[in-house]
Amino acid sequence: MRWRDRSVWVRCGAAAYVIGFLEGTGAHAYFLATGGLGAYSYAPMPVQLLFHALLPLDLLVALLIMRGHPGAPLLAAAVMLTDLVANWGIQWHAVLAHPMAYLRPVGLLPITVFGAFVVLTALPLSRSLAAGSDVTTLSA
Repeated sequence: MRWRDRSVWVRCGAAAYVIGFLEGTGAHAYFLATGGLGAYSYAPMPVQLLFHALLPLDLLVALLIMRGHPGAPLLAAAVMLTDLVANWGIQWHAVLAHPMAYLRPVGLLPITVFGAFVVLTALPLSRSLAAGSDVTTLSA
């Protein structure tokens, strides 16, 4: 697949996915490097495991998008939905208590905006990638 043969919206959408998921990879790598396995000790154990699993998952999504794999946007949507549910679940009471504290360009707000973008664009992006994919190239 050649990216230059794709429409502008497909290239821009894919670029946004790659940037967002690489940022997520970097954030989770940073938290692991600075906090070790207890980096997410504020969260229940299943959420801690999820947040650690996001390190390779975010990287995998970014790499699959860069390769133009048609299933990558759907995987991205599943990853972001899971991430959003976990983040909102552990921060819900704090958001209700101090909603204005979460209107900042880090943390829950950008994760939510990016997650909404991914969920809303996953199916059209997946269809666009599939329309121009060569099945033999993807399986190699």
